[in-house]
Amino acid sequence: MTEPHRDARVGHEHARTTGEARERDERDGPDARDTLRRAWDELVSTARRTVADGLVVGTSGNVSVRVGDTVLVTPTGVPYDRLTRDGIVGVGLDGRQVLGSLRPTSELPMHLAVYRATGARAVVHTHAPHATAVSLLVPELPLVHYMAAALGGPVRVAPYAAYGTPELAESTLRALAGRTACLLRNHGTIAYGDSLDQAYDRTAQLEWMCRVWLLSSSVPGLAPALLSPDQLAEAGERLRGYGQQE
Repeated sequence: MTEPHRDARVGHEHARTTGEARERDERDGPDARDTLRRAWDELVSTARRTVADGLVVGTSGNVSVRVGDTVLVTPTGVPYDRLTRDGIVGVGLDGRQVLGSLRPTSELPMHLAVYRATGARAVVHTHAPHATAVSLLVPELPLVHYMAAALGGPVRVAPYAAYGTPELAESTLRALAGRTACLLRNHGTIAYGDSLDQAYDRTAQLEWMCRVWLLSSSVPGLAPALLSPDQLAEAGERLRGYGQQE
């Protein structure tokens, strides 16, 4: 005679196994696989763009995009020009790897922290040279241009923490409060957005503003003219209506 508690345990195990199988089917069905492949192709293209535009060197920096509850992310130590569809890497929001055999980027904790704390759908992290230089000099990027409003306001510098650590993830989130991009001291940049294009554009805008400040502040005997908080707020209001409205 079968023990009642054993029947319950077997039933629970069967339900759990069936549930996991259903989740796999939903994730791995034809439509889901096509969506993931397209997202991965776009991620690889964005990662290669960071190299082409001089925002990273070698395998530094990393890119991720969220598809449902799966985060596709560049793998650690693999040159972007060698990435193929077979190299897809995906993790859950808990960090558990669910796709691919290559190990995810060492900066995975920072990416996941951003996804958990914000509505981000894509994250771009670079070692952009001008932005990294600025991170060594000031606690906040001076207001040299109104595009700071497009990033949520004055861009902060997160205190230094070793790469890949929970400490870096925590300091990044503090610097990102109310912002969509920040600088990482002695390290680089991180920006997020509703898409890879938006996250990349914010990264490029931040690097450009850092370059402008470095250039203008390097002229002997002169100091850059900076925007006031009111001027930045006005620009922010105007930017809300910028571009083609649907």
